Amino acid sequence: MTWVAAVARLRARREPGVLVTVATVRGHAPRDAGAKLVVGRSETWGSIGGGNVEAVAVDRAREMIAGSRPEPELLDFALNDKVTNQHGVQCCGGTVSVLLEPLPVVRAVAIFGVGHVGLELARILARQDLDLHLIDSRADVLADKRLGVLADAVAQVHVHHTPLLPEEVLEDLPHGTHVLIMTHDHAEDAALCDAALRTSHLGSIGLIGSAAKWVRFRKRLSTEGGHEEAAIARIKTPIGLPDINGKEPATIALSVAADLLRTFENEEN
Repeated sequence: MTWVAAVARLRARREPGVLVTVATVRGHAPRDAGAKLVVGRSETWGSIGGGNVEAVAVDRAREMIAGSRPEPELLDFALNDKVTNQHGVQCCGGTVSVLLEPLPVVRAVAIFGVGHVGLELARILARQDLDLHLIDSRADVLADKRLGVLADAVAQVHVHHTPLLPEEVLEDLPHGTHVLIMTHDHAEDAALCDAALRTSHLGSIGLIGSAAKWVRFRKRLSTEGGHEEAAIARIKTPIGLPDINGKEPATIALSVAADLLRTFENEEN
């Protein structure tokens, strides 16, 4: 498997990894500059030459995977018999530097409702490196022609047509997915809020709408849904930046996207 395919596999599995590259070589070494190795939690793909260099790189890569916020690192190796190595002697005679680049699990966002605001929001978020899930009960709003504006997306876009019960998608979303609820139907919104609160592996939950809408929803979630106030407080509404008051779909979408990106930054701090 090529290193490109290995990186793609880790992303598809939503597993962290490290890309290891031979950055520079002086003198003799097992592999030339540019050789690559991909390290996952339990598997590796490719090779940077084996021996002590590769073994140390794999050990350090897995320490990085286990860490909270790893940064790229450069490791230097002298390949001679005068150096005490952790994993045996390599005496090719040269020196090698190896770059370790973390491959974190990308964030995931689910937009329930791809109407005017939802599509504008998808267009903005599609420029981010994330997994973007678009869910709607209406087939026409998910038509290829309408979603063609996302053709050059940086994000990995996943489209879910759910004619009956959109909330069933929640269970299948990746761990930590940030959920934004903005369907065309308030009853559908309410069902999604209730189901989202019952789905423990989600990230933030946001609901578009007015204060009056939230009053009704909050009462229903408490009385009919049986949710505690602390659980209901997980739902953020209204979504978006409070000092942006425009009502055009593109303006609302920009506000919501900026608010979500701020949530991402708060997660890192």
